[in-house]
Formats: sequence, structure tokens, C-alpha cells
Amino acid sequence: MADTVLYEVTDGLATITLNRPEAMNALNIATKVALLEAVRSAAEDDTVRAVLLTAAGDRAFCVGQDLKEHIGLLAEGSAQVMSTVKEHYNPVVRALTEMPKPVAAGVNGVAAGAGFGLALAADYRVVADTAGFNTSFAGVALTADSGISWTLPRVVGPGRAADLLLFPRTIKAQEAYELGIVNRLVPSAELPAEAEKTARALAEGPTVAYAAIKESLAFGFSHSLSETLEKEDELQGRAGASEDHTIAVRAFVNKETPKYLGR
Repeated sequence: MADTVLYEVTDGLATITLNRPEAMNALNIATKVALLEAVRSAAEDDTVRAVLLTAAGDRAFCVGQDLKEHIGLLAEGSAQVMSTVKEHYNPVVRALTEMPKPVAAGVNGVAAGAGFGLALAADYRVVADTAGFNTSFAGVALTADSGISWTLPRVVGPGRAADLLLFPRTIKAQEAYELGIVNRLVPSAELPAEAEKTARALAEGPTVAYAAIKESLAFGFSHSLSETLEKEDELQGRAGASEDHTIAVRAFVNKETPKYLGR
């Protein structure tokens, strides 16, 4: 894995860190390849119970596509210019959203373009009060990618999403919190510790139930109430049959703190 993406697993938590602070964590090809490898590793590792996606530095979470590399590929007429959506962004977003594990994003600075998409692909966002969000795509005469046309309307509503995509601007952290983009807003200096604390709490929680919650939320957005009720019945059967459910009920009755096993 390239040193532009750091990957570490500790006590069930996989931490994936974008590590190009000098380039505001822009996504060049090497970084996108390494990011996909890291996300897939976390998804496939049975010892990983939750994921924290974050970034190095304090200026940017990720400003999206590395436009310096991009302009060079355009000049060369390289086929890699637009194939990156299919080869890199789509599989990364699918892996983040479809893995049966909770994903937290620790957003330390600006998240723009595909960087905004990566943050929205997480299940929970802990965000520094100095951060900001910008769709950016129309500003460089491109359309949405990295799943934003699916995730953003579900967070802020279709009308607001259209506004933010058609007229890109940087949304400051407080406004993003009010719009629902941010789940937890924290002082910038506290972001690393709070993001890890949140992700670790998810890793230590009832991850079978978390996986079911994640699946039911995604299902409910595109299905009828009747279909969603059927899905909830199916998923509740799965969660109710887990060891974690028995542990939780026993701990509740005995007034103890449950220690979940993730199965």
C-alpha cells in the first residue's frame, strides 16, 4: 500500500488515513489505488468491526481529484482521465457503503468534490469546527461522482442538493451541521481524539445490529413502506439471533455493561 494512505488495525478498529497533507489530500491515481486497497482490506478482515476514515494535516480532509495530475492526463489524451470514476471512485464508495460494518469519517478540514463524496459515504461524520464542504464539480465543468448524487439528496433533500451541485460554494462546518451533513461538530483541536473515540465506540458495540441498521437505512430509501417492513422483519430476526442480543438483554437485566462479541 502506498504511503499516501496509511492503514492500521487496533482492537477491531481499522483506521484509514489519507496522507498527502502537502497536497490537501488530493486524490492522485496512486492514492486512489491505495485507498481502494485499504477499504477492501477493512471490509474483508473479520477482525475489523468498525472503520475510521480520516486524513493527515489540519487544512483538508480531501479536496477530491488531484487536478495537477488530471490536467497532465488531459494534455496526454490519456484514457485514465475519466476511467477513474469506474475504476476507483465507484468501488471505494460501494465498499464503504455496503460493508456490514459501521464507518465513521473524521473530517479535519475541507472536503471537496470526491472528498465530500467520501465523507458522505461514511455512516457517521465527526467534523472539526474549522472544516468545510464543497461539491466543486460544476466549478470544473463536471457532474457529480463518488456517489454524491445519491448520498447528498438523502442527507439534505433534493432541492438543497441541486442548489449545492449547481452553484458550488464552501459550506462552513456550522451550516453543514444545521443541514445534517455533520453528525457531531467538535473543536478542531479535539477532532482526532473525538473521531477515534466515536469509531472505537462503534467497534466495541453490537456490530451485528449496526450492520442491520446500515442495511435497513439503505433499503428504506428506495423501497416502499410495505417492502421496508418486510426487510425490517428479516433483519430483526438476524439481530435477535445474535449472541450480542443475548449479551445485551442479560446485561440489562443484571444492570451490567454489556461486552459485545460482534456475532
